[in-house]
Amino acid sequence: MTSDAVRRVQSGSPWEESFGFARAVAAGDRVLVGGTTSFKGTVLYGEGDPYEQAKVAFTSAVEAIGEFGLDVGSVIRTRMYLTHVRDVDAVGRAHKEIFDAVRPVSTLLVVEGFVDPRILVEVELEAYRGAVDS
Repeated sequence: MTSDAVRRVQSGSPWEESFGFARAVAAGDRVLVGGTTSFKGTVLYGEGDPYEQAKVAFTSAVEAIGEFGLDVGSVIRTRMYLTHVRDVDAVGRAHKEIFDAVRPVSTLLVVEGFVDPRILVEVELEAYRGAVDS
């Protein structure tokens, strides 16, 4: 694969610049979206509400693959990271609302915490773009 085959998209997350990462990377037939929270710029949406944080985070992740001409139907894998097991049902409900028709492979983990203690949910996704060019 040549370097021309890889394309990166930034979202404006305050951590992208300081940590040196991209929101999404397309390489070959896959698009990977890294850890996405309900932050938009410096504003956290859904503070204290795991359902709302999951909806905002997944919506932002799907918007990131939109930069490559893809939509929710292209998603083949999701990952959800939660800080509290009590939030599993709320986050699962948000996931179902967005991905029910697609049914991607999915993983849900409970973790110790995130870089900002107000974050309850962080998500990742992978999409398949088949023969779509970058």
